Amino acid sequence: MFDDTDMQILNELYHNGRITMKELGKKVHLTGPATSDRVTKLEESGIIDGYTINVNQVKLGYTIHAFITVITESISHQPYLSFIDTQEEYLINNYKISGDGCYMLECKFPSTELMNLFLEELNKYANYKLSIVIDKKKTNWNIKNRNYTDIDSLIHYEYKVIFISV
Repeated sequence: MFDDTDMQILNELYHNGRITMKELGKKVHLTGPATSDRVTKLEESGIIDGYTINVNQVKLGYTIHAFITVITESISHQPYLSFIDTQEEYLINNYKISGDGCYMLECKFPSTELMNLFLEELNKYANYKLSIVIDKKKTNWNIKNRNYTDIDSLIHYEYKVIFISV
């Protein structure tokens, strides 16, 4: 059974994934072992799908953050997908979408020159619409008084973007 204590645990882990079970237990009014059992159940049930870190791409030299809506002309997307498989350095995410395009790429580039080379190659397989992130504002994640059935929909990002269609 999923309850308010589980929601508190998720909130705390979201804000500090490295917190000890003892510290987490204090925050949710449980013992360390009881907290650990709850976290294990959340992991086993798939509610906690994994743990991750946030990497500052700018400090790694990737100063351009872009979203690219990909529109394939062909029914077969395999040529496009094969190309994308070779672009691991620039690719953050490749989402299959509905709406204006077939895929939404989230990419990082160290320079406009390399982004342009990527786009020229991409254009051999598909048309695209480019959006460059100007600023990123991450909203606070707090799931109190919300519908607990769709946790993924509770994580929101707000972007200011420039749209460039090709």
